[in-house]
Amino acid sequence: MLIGGFVGTAARLWLDVLIPHKDNQFPLDTLLINIVGSFVLAILISRVWPVAQQWVRALLGPGLLGGFTTFSAVMVSMVTLAANGQILMALVYGALTLILGFGAAALGFRIAGRGGTNAADEVPAMDLDE
Repeated sequence: MLIGGFVGTAARLWLDVLIPHKDNQFPLDTLLINIVGSFVLAILISRVWPVAQQWVRALLGPGLLGGFTTFSAVMVSMVTLAANGQILMALVYGALTLILGFGAAALGFRIAGRGGTNAADEVPAMDLDE
């Protein structure tokens, strides 16, 4: 899981550098990171989780994608925008993050062939204590 977290965090940092923004600008980099992460996690849950060993799920889920995506970065961006007088932009950013993240996850499930099923009923729970 540690290696996955390192790689995911490095990928997020690379995208932060590639798509920079100032404190009073829309944080497109963080939005894209969380949308892509939601999409990829849904595909992994649909296709990889049912056949993968526990350590692979931990490496890819909480490790790689946990390091890549981040709720705290969303909150920091929203608070920073609001503190710089961009309250409407902060609210729009928060709403887009939730709506597009949910949509990306739904699309990932649909593409992976799980759109009409209840994923929680079919995917074994991830117990990190194993």
